[in-house]
Amino acid sequence: MKMMGIDEEMSLPVEEEVGTKVEAKTNELTESPMMTQIDYSIKKKLQLLNGSYSRYAVRAVLACMFLTLGTAVAFYIAIKTEHAIPGLEKMTYAFMFSWSLVMILYLNAELGTSNMLYSVVGMYRKKMNFSTAIKLLVTCIFFNLVGGVLFGYLVSLTGPFQHMETTNYMFTAIGSKLAKSTSQILVEGMFANIVVNIAVLASLRMKDDAAKVMSIIFIIFIFAFLGYEHVIANFPAFSLAFFASHGAIPELTAANVVHNLFFTLIGNFIGGGLVMGLGYAWLNKTETDYVD
Repeated sequence: MKMMGIDEEMSLPVEEEVGTKVEAKTNELTESPMMTQIDYSIKKKLQLLNGSYSRYAVRAVLACMFLTLGTAVAFYIAIKTEHAIPGLEKMTYAFMFSWSLVMILYLNAELGTSNMLYSVVGMYRKKMNFSTAIKLLVTCIFFNLVGGVLFGYLVSLTGPFQHMETTNYMFTAIGSKLAKSTSQILVEGMFANIVVNIAVLASLRMKDDAAKVMSIIFIIFIFAFLGYEHVIANFPAFSLAFFASHGAIPELTAANVVHNLFFTLIGNFIGGGLVMGLGYAWLNKTETDYVD
């Protein structure tokens, strides 16, 4: 009969004990640090929305003030680049526009497209009900629209946007956006908000401010350079172009604007709410250690 060595004999209870612990652990959900951070953000948003509605509205308006400033400087630098170094105007536009989200995230403004993720995650994880999620989204998007139109008009009164040539980069870019087909808008809207929410989630995970800012800039650069559709960014972009051109852009009609905004909104919700929000909420509801 084969005799077991002392080491082998002593290892058996240890292995059994480890196996029992692993088995017990797999019967419990592993908490995701990222989901914990999202839960905390949801809690803050709902406290402000329900406790001080006017302050929540102002934070949503401010989001589009920052977007308007980022959009304005991006378009103006692109116009100048188009004359100085033809071919690089889109790259300079995308780089400067990316700073908009840095301002929004660091100054705690409320952006409708990132709230698509928060509202879906909140419902999935039972942090809010359906009616609260709708209230959050509708309030945020409406006051984003108010801010986009208001600050788009005010910025159009400033020096850089007076007496602009009809063939400038901003006017032609807006005209091209409004000429897109429904399917193109939907798909581009989906990818735009996937990118935006990747930047939001990356900023949640990072501790170093310099790394956080750089990641936001280069991630947002993706959708800005590719020209994808973002409904909240289009609020100030369309407004600024309309007021600066005095309505002279042929494609800038009410029908085209409504068509673009409606299908961009749907695409953004698919990308931000379903792909990123529901997708990562489901991925992190697991009994394994593979969580974010």
